[in-house]
Amino acid sequence: MNPNRRFKDEIYDQFSRIGKAVSSPKRLELLDILCQGERTVENLANETSLTIANTSQHLQVLKNSRLVEQEKKGLYVVYRPAPMVCEFFLSMRKVAENRIAEIEQIKNRFLEGKKGMESIDRDALIKRIQKEEVTILDVRPPEEFRAGHIKGAVSVPLKELGLMLTKLPKNKEIVAYCRGPYCVLSVEAVQLLNEKGYHAVRLEEGVQDWRAMGLPVASGE
Repeated sequence: MNPNRRFKDEIYDQFSRIGKAVSSPKRLELLDILCQGERTVENLANETSLTIANTSQHLQVLKNSRLVEQEKKGLYVVYRPAPMVCEFFLSMRKVAENRIAEIEQIKNRFLEGKKGMESIDRDALIKRIQKEEVTILDVRPPEEFRAGHIKGAVSVPLKELGLMLTKLPKNKEIVAYCRGPYCVLSVEAVQLLNEKGYHAVRLEEGVQDWRAMGLPVASGE
């Protein structure tokens, strides 16, 4: 074989390892979750409705393609995305959103008839956050909030929202967000809040979107 041809074939073969690794819907979901913060196999299995064995197999594929890294912490092994992977995932998601019409159709069908799901004017929201005119709720699990959250947001995990209702103001609009446009935690939160008499809306963007737009993101409690 021509050396030039061999070089090209070998290079593109290596590139294709990334494509093969992200060809599984479940592995894409795992990457999406890991971009919110490091997790254990058990956490990921619970989030994706997979068995621990299947989750481990998917993680091994991602690890072999250098898309995720692992580290032993005490009794557990935690996984996190490798550098640049979250930016890659977000770019891939945006290409899909722009090129595949079915994505918008599926989303609209799911959100149809649900109150508080309208798009929010992001610039107006930022000004209202600065003036403390709205309450921003991060309804993801606490570990994801600690890893990174919209500056000014309050951590109220969805499973604790019912117990926290009396502490939320009814005279302010509540804006709930989670992992991004395809996360259903904020959908459930907004539905519950509106049913209980609050004025709640959903912010479609998640922390990764916020960071990519150069907007303020904080970490810690």
